[in-house]
Amino acid sequence: MSDIKKIVTRYLDLWNEQDPAIRRAAIEEIFTADATYTDPLAAVAGHDGIDALIAGAQAQFPGFGFRQLGEADAHHDIVRFTWELGPEGVEAPVAGFDVAVLDDEGRIRAVHGFLDKVPA
Repeated sequence: MSDIKKIVTRYLDLWNEQDPAIRRAAIEEIFTADATYTDPLAAVAGHDGIDALIAGAQAQFPGFGFRQLGEADAHHDIVRFTWELGPEGVEAPVAGFDVAVLDDEGRIRAVHGFLDKVPA
């Protein structure tokens, strides 16, 4: 299996990427063409859907950034990791964890997201 730490870092960096062209290129590199993303608030598929979802999250939470909490855990083709979303230097108002399913080349083919903490 590919380097899990690198995959998770690249994934979270992608969610923080503000430049649409750079973000899109990263999506095409990190995700399979038919990748899906599902969490309690969204269900999207393909590069266009993932790109729109990330852009929407950035618009909803301007000035916030995703940060990994703890270490990723992986087995077979599955990796899970905990993250938080918030401005630097203060307690993050959003936290959750994602479970990503990888293909044989280490690209993400599905993400199942869970929200543990959300603002009211």
